[in-house]
Amino acid sequence: MSYLVLALKWRPKNFDEIVGQAHVVSVLKNAILKDRLAHAYIFAGPRGVGKTTTARVLAKALNCKNSPTVTPCGICPSCKEIARGNSLDVLEIDGASNRGIDEIRALRENVKFAPVAGKYKIYIIDEVHQITNDGFNALLKTLEEPPDFVKFIFATTHPHKVPPTILSRCQRLDFRRIPVKEIVAQLKRISESEKINIEDGVLFTIAKASDGSLRDAESILDQLVSFGEGKISRQDAISVLGLVEEEALFEIADKIAAKDAQGTLDVLDRILSQGKDAEVFLNNLIEHFRNLMITKISAKDLQLLDLPFETIDKLAQQARAFTLEEIFASFNVLTNALELSRRLDLQRIPLEISLVKLIHGKKPVSLPQPNANININSSKNDQSSDGQKKDIAPVSDNKVIEEARSGGKTEISLEALKDSWSAIIEAVSKTKIYVGNYLGEGVIHSVESGVVTVAFPQNCSLHKELLEKKENRALIERIIKDISGVSLRVNFVLNKDYVKEEKPPEYKTTLEFFNGRLVKQEDE
Repeated sequence: MSYLVLALKWRPKNFDEIVGQAHVVSVLKNAILKDRLAHAYIFAGPRGVGKTTTARVLAKALNCKNSPTVTPCGICPSCKEIARGNSLDVLEIDGASNRGIDEIRALRENVKFAPVAGKYKIYIIDEVHQITNDGFNALLKTLEEPPDFVKFIFATTHPHKVPPTILSRCQRLDFRRIPVKEIVAQLKRISESEKINIEDGVLFTIAKASDGSLRDAESILDQLVSFGEGKISRQDAISVLGLVEEEALFEIADKIAAKDAQGTLDVLDRILSQGKDAEVFLNNLIEHFRNLMITKISAKDLQLLDLPFETIDKLAQQARAFTLEEIFASFNVLTNALELSRRLDLQRIPLEISLVKLIHGKKPVSLPQPNANININSSKNDQSSDGQKKDIAPVSDNKVIEEARSGGKTEISLEALKDSWSAIIEAVSKTKIYVGNYLGEGVIHSVESGVVTVAFPQNCSLHKELLEKKENRALIERIIKDISGVSLRVNFVLNKDYVKEEKPPEYKTTLEFFNGRLVKQEDE
């Protein structure tokens, strides 16, 4: 007998064996027990979570010799035929290859004929969203008033593509992604039964990589059994799946916390030289910072982290090195790097710049000293009250602030405000580092009628939304007044023509290269 893959060998044969869909199983069992079965169901959900399998189990429950029953025997001719897929009363149809009006017309004609051996004639249509609009229209009348002995079960990964006229005639059951812990438990049962020698940590790695699909997890386990010799280790899983080692993520986060730019780039170089994909690493690092956030917020309840206990302990220790604001700023920097790498078809350079930017974002900032001089003049000459030009010397912070408080000054030139802008950003960062980081990504566009307009690139809508929050806007306006001595309201806009004027000198060449590539792509 040929080898049977684990996904088929361990396919559930009854309701009790279905993993991770207790809510669906409960509805179907109660419908059978109370004799309240719908004439049509639509099973919606991601791939590999048990939609078609559940449809087969329901078909067994309806056509078993003991039917209707919530515990099909599995040994009667009907149950065996359904399990093998050759039952004359249970027809499994692929929506992708039977999607036209002719195929649906044929189905509509066959519906009239009574079942051969079972109680019901059951149509299971997989990927039903692939049927054409004409095909759906041909199915409508039959679906609304089918013969008493006919049941329809539709399965789809894209329920939004199914016409509302079809959805309204079906009872919809939504299948969820299977939690990591439930996948791990099932993989452990399979490993013990199949006598697979595997480390417990590998099961978590497989479950995380499967993204909620038990079928994918079982296929990965099958692949690892073929790949490894002897005991399957976590390193085997990392090699087969192309994942970034957990230790590398902790190491690079430690380097960021320690403000070690050189060490961070060295770790990145080591990871990429091993053939790891930069985008995969970036996604893993974003998830790592998400885990740090969850650890800081839910220190006493870490059910949101589907991770081994030893990993959660390491996260709790590392989370102490970051504030929530720094973690939020990290999300922003890393997601921007991910978007930039996709736009430029470059991966390594945006990643390197983002990591160094994270480190510089953790540098302590300080408010300007009370006796520091800030030149708020637009030029060496300015207009006097009588219209004549005159020289104005730099004015100290204290004097400017006193002027603002007494006179309520609301006018300042664009050049003067730009001269004070870096000090304003530093002062904002001292209070809220992520607000300062976001504000630093914009440029002053204009100052008119007591309003300063700050412009951001089109892809920085998140910056705009967060800075427009009442408390953040108030903080920025207060610090502008304290430093420049002028009471201004702040307005934030998105500008597709925005090109940032000020660039860190050490990255000037690389950033100019990026700007050139971006402009070139937009022109094309």
